[in-house]
Amino acid sequence: MSSHGSGPSSGTAPAQRLFAAVLPPAGAVAGLRAALAPLHMLPGAGDLRWTRPDGWHYTLAFYGEVPEGVLPELYARLERAAHRTEPFPLRVHGAGHFGGRALWAGAAGGLDTLRLLAERADAAARRAGLPMEEHRRYAPHLTLARSRGEADLRPFTAALAGFEGERWEAGELSLVRSDLPVSGVPVGERPRYETVRAWALGG
Repeated sequence: MSSHGSGPSSGTAPAQRLFAAVLPPAGAVAGLRAALAPLHMLPGAGDLRWTRPDGWHYTLAFYGEVPEGVLPELYARLERAAHRTEPFPLRVHGAGHFGGRALWAGAAGGLDTLRLLAERADAAARRAGLPMEEHRRYAPHLTLARSRGEADLRPFTAALAGFEGERWEAGELSLVRSDLPVSGVPVGERPRYETVRAWALGG
């Protein structure tokens, strides 16, 4: 298996597409997978691009393409943000959709702390020199499926509306890299996610 980045690099190192996130533990992922199984039988389910369970996450702040030179400062500021935020209870809860384009699961528990962590993850990037979009009120969601066109996602949200996942203690802030499909891969190929760094919450 060849390893990337081990040889001498020509020119500048490529930027990485990164975001900060809270990742659900295996038990929460298993519970959500079981709840989603019946949704795959609903009319139109085959036309949706379902996200991979191993990539499920609650995005805190999306950074886009981050130059290599910014990373040390970003790491330091995210570590500080994590240490200033106490662990908090969280669970996957209910569902919703963004128009006819995306189906998502929501969150319940320590949402005030989750929002605070999102604000700190956003501020960390700004202070590290990354150009961030205008800050909007944080709405936690875990993307389950996307549609290429406008789809009627209401039957899917209705089927998942009463879902209550297992409670866990969110104790880590993760920095995740999104590797987008390269041209030439089959249509419908999804991004692959890899955790670059993670920091424990609390002092």
